[in-house]
Amino acid sequence: MLRQLEKAEQKWGGSNTLIDHWLNNRRKLLVNYCQIAGIPPYEPSEKSLPAITAIKEFCDLLMDYVSEGHFEVYDRVVTACEKHGVSSQKLAQNLVPRISETTDSALDFNDKYTEFVDDKVLFQLDKDLSSLGHAMETRFELEDQLLEVLHTKHS
Repeated sequence: MLRQLEKAEQKWGGSNTLIDHWLNNRRKLLVNYCQIAGIPPYEPSEKSLPAITAIKEFCDLLMDYVSEGHFEVYDRVVTACEKHGVSSQKLAQNLVPRISETTDSALDFNDKYTEFVDDKVLFQLDKDLSSLGHAMETRFELEDQLLEVLHTKHS
């Protein structure tokens, strides 16, 4: 996912402030994800679960990223696509609902790890992070298609 982000930054970075902001927030989310998941180069020094505060900080970033997409970025992209022809509009109308499907995974993860009261929930963290990682990867691929439209039509 980080390699794909680097490609997106190289391709679209610096061309539009909305794109730059969006990619910067994605980077923060991915770095934090890698830290929580213990993915190189953020491997834990000892075999232990991440601190609850670190998990909750990740959940905050995740919810901020998902919310920003739904309530700011996608609306602006869809509005811009409506102004630039039927093909752009259809693409946006097709992508946004597919992106929304990945939101459920983020919401479920957030609910589970910000409201848990039992440490036994933490033993499911690796599996849940893996599932969330797949959903995030799908989301980023779909968002990149929106970024391409935004870059092409508005940069």
